[in-house]
Amino acid sequence: MKETLRFKLNGKPVSLQVDPDRTLLWVLRYDLKLTGPKYGCGEALCGACTVVLDRQAVRSCSVQMRDVAGKEVTTIEGLEQNGQLHPLQEAFVKHDALQCGYCTPGMIMNAYGLLLNNPQPTRSQIIEHMEGNLCRCGAHMLIVEAIETAAKHMGGRTQ
Repeated sequence: MKETLRFKLNGKPVSLQVDPDRTLLWVLRYDLKLTGPKYGCGEALCGACTVVLDRQAVRSCSVQMRDVAGKEVTTIEGLEQNGQLHPLQEAFVKHDALQCGYCTPGMIMNAYGLLLNNPQPTRSQIIEHMEGNLCRCGAHMLIVEAIETAAKHMGGRTQ
């Protein structure tokens, strides 16, 4: 049975009639037409579907909508502000850390979740945090370098 669920999405209020057992990934992709979060494994193992929920990176394929009610969701689409890429997005471009691009939104959102809670992570903290996001192209070291660059550029700021 559908319920009306309210939450914030990329800074804007959303109210939806939705099955509370449905996953956030499918609501984002099919109901709200946001294609940044990708379906990868469907088991919260690959990280392609990563979004930030109340300042924590989560796998949207394993989050039920009932757990989103009253919270704030940020997707890759919400990072850009007024036509300006977020420093993480800029760093991924600068470091060419996005070969095929399929994993990139999840990588960036996982890194964003890290920087929200640890604005100046060490290289080993970045590697440990990003371990759960898979990249079949093998761009992992470029991704780590991009996150280090963004953290330095941001100087502890989230935007």
